[in-house]
Amino acid sequence: MASQSIKFSFFLVMFTTLVAFLDAHIADFDNYWKQRAEEAKRVALETYHPDPYNVTEHFNTMVHMDLFGSNETRRSMKRYMGKCLATNPIDRCWRCDPNWANNRQKLADCVQGFGYKTTGGKGGPIYVVTDGSDTDLVNPKPGTLRHAVIQKGPLWITFGRSMIIKLTQELMVSSDKTIDARGANVRVAYGPGITLQYVNNVIIHGLHVHDIVPGAGGLIRDSVDHFGFRTRSDGDGISLYGATNVWIDHVSMSNCGDGIIDAIMGSTAVTISNAHITDHNEVMLFGASGSYSGDSIMQITIAFTHFGKGLVQRMPRCRWGFFHVVNNDYTHWLMYAIGGSNHPTIISQGNRFIAPENVASKEVYHQVTKREYAQESEWKNWDWISEGDLMMNGAFFVPSGNPEAYKKVSRQQLIKQKPGTFVTRLTRFSGALDCFVGKPC
Repeated sequence: MASQSIKFSFFLVMFTTLVAFLDAHIADFDNYWKQRAEEAKRVALETYHPDPYNVTEHFNTMVHMDLFGSNETRRSMKRYMGKCLATNPIDRCWRCDPNWANNRQKLADCVQGFGYKTTGGKGGPIYVVTDGSDTDLVNPKPGTLRHAVIQKGPLWITFGRSMIIKLTQELMVSSDKTIDARGANVRVAYGPGITLQYVNNVIIHGLHVHDIVPGAGGLIRDSVDHFGFRTRSDGDGISLYGATNVWIDHVSMSNCGDGIIDAIMGSTAVTISNAHITDHNEVMLFGASGSYSGDSIMQITIAFTHFGKGLVQRMPRCRWGFFHVVNNDYTHWLMYAIGGSNHPTIISQGNRFIAPENVASKEVYHQVTKREYAQESEWKNWDWISEGDLMMNGAFFVPSGNPEAYKKVSRQQLIKQKPGTFVTRLTRFSGALDCFVGKPC
C-alpha cells in the first residue's frame, strides 16, 4: 500500500506540473481548455481504482458464469446464419433482445472491466444523424455527426441510414455521448479520425473505422460554446487524450495513419471489447512517453477482441499503468503481440496466441511479449503474468515480476484451467454487427 501511495502522489505532482503546457494539437491553450484539462484531471483521480485486481476478479467471474458449451480452438470462416447466439457476458446483456432498437440505452448497462462506470449518453435524448457530410467545422450542419457530438449534456447518437463519413478534420467528441451505429452500416473512413480529449463518459459502438489519415488542422468547434485552432492530427482511428470512462465496443478497424486506438496523458477507466482489428502496423499505444509518469493512473481492459490478418505489433504496447488483456484471439502478428516499457503491469488471461508462420527467427517472432528500453535486470521486476493463455504454433509468453502478486485474485475454475480454448467462441461475433430493427443482433 505504501508503494501505491507514493506512485499516486507522484502522479499528482507530474499531472499538475505538465497539464498547463501539454496542448495536444491545441494551438491556443486558452482558459476554456485549461478548465477542461483540470476537470479531466479531477475525474481521472476520482475514477482511478486503487485495487485494480478487484476489477479483474469481477470480470473473470462474469466470464465464468457465462461460458457454456464449446472448447473449439479454430476460427470458423463461415458467416453464422442461425438464431441469436451471444457468446460472452457483454453481448449476453443485450444482443438477443429483438426489441433492442426500442431500448437502445440498455447497452450502457452492459460494460465490464475498467470502463464499468461508463454510461455515455444514457438518460439523454436520441439524436439521429441523417447527413454524412462534414463541410462546416465551426458551425456544423444539424443532422451531421459533428453537430451531434458537440451538443451539451447526455446524448444518444444513432444513424437514420447507412453512410460513409469522410471527416474533413478530426472529430472532437464531448462528454456524456454515445455513438451507436446499430441498425446501419456506418463507416468513418478516408479522412481524419475520432478524438476524445479531456472528456468523460463516452461510448462508441458499432462503427467501422478505416483508412484514416492525419488532418491538416484549422479552426474546429469542440463544443457548443467554443471553437479554436488545432494543429495537425496524428491519424489515429480513435485517440484518447486525458479521457476517462470510455467504452469502445464492437468496432471494426483497420489501416489508420498512426494508431488504431491510442490512449495517452492519463486516460483511464477504459474498456475495449468485441473489436475486430486488421491490416495495421502499430495497433494500440497506451501511455504517452517514458518521461510522463502521469500515465501510472491508466487502467485499461481489452477483452473479446480478434486481432486478425495483417497486424504487426502493439496489441497493445503499454507504459506505466495497469492492463488487463483477457479472452482475446491473436491469430496474426509479425513482430510481437504485447509490449511495453516503464514497468507497466500486464495481466494476460485466457487469450489465444498463434505465432506467425515462415519467420526468419522463431526465437524472436514467436515470442508474444517484448520489453523495450530496459535490461533484464530491470524488467524482471515488472509484473507481466500469463494465466490460462493458449499458445499455438510455438508461441511463448515470457513472464516476469512476482508471481505471488496474482494470489490477490480469487482464481475462477475456468481461468485456472485452460480458458484460452474458449476464445473462438467468446470472440466469434467481434467487430461491427449487422443489426436489423425488430430482430436480435
